[in-house]
Amino acid sequence: MTEEPLFIFDCHLDLSMNAIEWNRDLKKSVYEIRETEIGMTDKLDRGLGTVALPELRKGKIGLVVATQIARYVERGSLIPGWNSPEIAWGISQAQLAWYRAMEDQGEMVQITNLSQMEAHLALWFDKTIPDNGKPVGYILSLEGADSFVNISYLEKAYAYGLRACGPAHYGPGRYAAGTGRTEGLTAAGRELVTEMDRLNMILDVTHLTDKGFDEATSMYKGPVWASHHNCRKLVDNQRQLTDDQIKVLIERNAVIGGVFDTWMLTDNWVRGKDDPKERNVHLELIVDHYDHICQLAGNSLNVAIGSDLDGAYGKEQSPYDLEDISDLQKLNGMLKRRGYSAEDIENIFYKNWLRFLRKAWA
Repeated sequence: MTEEPLFIFDCHLDLSMNAIEWNRDLKKSVYEIRETEIGMTDKLDRGLGTVALPELRKGKIGLVVATQIARYVERGSLIPGWNSPEIAWGISQAQLAWYRAMEDQGEMVQITNLSQMEAHLALWFDKTIPDNGKPVGYILSLEGADSFVNISYLEKAYAYGLRACGPAHYGPGRYAAGTGRTEGLTAAGRELVTEMDRLNMILDVTHLTDKGFDEATSMYKGPVWASHHNCRKLVDNQRQLTDDQIKVLIERNAVIGGVFDTWMLTDNWVRGKDDPKERNVHLELIVDHYDHICQLAGNSLNVAIGSDLDGAYGKEQSPYDLEDISDLQKLNGMLKRRGYSAEDIENIFYKNWLRFLRKAWA
């Protein structure tokens, strides 16, 4: 007899980016989408996606933090992006329109407050209704704030349901420097963080530089999480959290979502060249990061799932024993074998994010 799957809350999925920029119909299964992409070469992960709405339901991933993401880049940038903040805002609004279309069809439902979340959880924990007929709940987050043309756009976004924001993404940013840089918050970024605090939004420290992390966590009084982050002690690059940063987050009662991108699970990963199987990158490695955070905390209350699957990569840059996102359920057995109790595993699968939100939104 196979074990009944546990409910999962995944704190980081770029669903609308995959729909709008990758042109993927996420109502179809991962396997149907792969077939439509056979022979396409415009992106490294064509034919290799792992995330779609049917697989979310199959994996009992009933609640997610889903992003808007649109980066502004200056001329000559080595990283992709849009040529003006206004264009980036337009892309973010196209992404929002896709979420709204999914809501209209009963595929997804937006969660912006505690009562909505509790009602959605009651639906997903109702065993008389099959999971494949339930909408996937989503909390809207912005990954990198470049698309805010000015600070007033934060309030516009809050009005349509944005509840979390990470000021930075990759490279230089209008509000904060991101992965690969050393600078911190800009003057506009400090203003943004202050305004987010006023609105009681969730500050996502993911992608901030070390300097930006220190500045943001010192300034910000409201709820803080790291939606998709691993440990620098285990894989040494600036994209990861240091032990001192993890301790700061633990003190703030933050939750850290472990991320599944192979370059954050092994040293010296070469994008587009290395192979997960050849490099022996498997799901147990993410459990190493969970375990490291739990050892620092002395309990299982500060780590959870923020998979970032299909975050501009697919199977070519995911653990080799993950075929699609429903395989997150494999973590249950892996954690058990490490000595984690049923309560610990429920904390990591969903209860830590729920506890965080119940406090933040009380």
